[in-house]
Amino acid sequence: MTFPIHFPVRRSLIGLGALLCFNVAATAGDHGRTRVPLLPAYQQECGACHVAYPPGLLPAASWQRLMNNLPRHFGTDASLDAATEKQLGTWLVANAGSGKRGSEEPPQDRITRSRWFTREHDEISASTWKLPAVKSTANCIACHVHADKGEFNEHDVRIPR
Repeated sequence: MTFPIHFPVRRSLIGLGALLCFNVAATAGDHGRTRVPLLPAYQQECGACHVAYPPGLLPAASWQRLMNNLPRHFGTDASLDAATEKQLGTWLVANAGSGKRGSEEPPQDRITRSRWFTREHDEISASTWKLPAVKSTANCIACHVHADKGEFNEHDVRIPR
């Protein structure tokens, strides 16, 4: 015996299905991790010199060390006013990585030295990293065309030649 689905219920089910599809699409390129919209102040301050890396790429302890050492940020003075430093630090820690991959504190708090980064990029040759358009492992935008939006879907990778 079957029961007909009435219009309001059917509409709710369709809406729920669409929501689930959107959620899967939003996280699929990040291997199931939820992407956090980048804080505009973070994009402005950190994105002025390099890609504003998604906070989930490092654990909270790494972000705290990086924020506490801004005058010597990988050889550059990245000092901020106290209010902005507090705002960014709080946001980074609140949205830091967790779980197996996100809890790893990589050497020198460098994303590019983490085990997962090395594993994800193990097929990239040393000569590719040295290409003028790439320059270094930290230049995500050279290959990940939407890195500036915090998106690293491997289907959107374009390796320069």
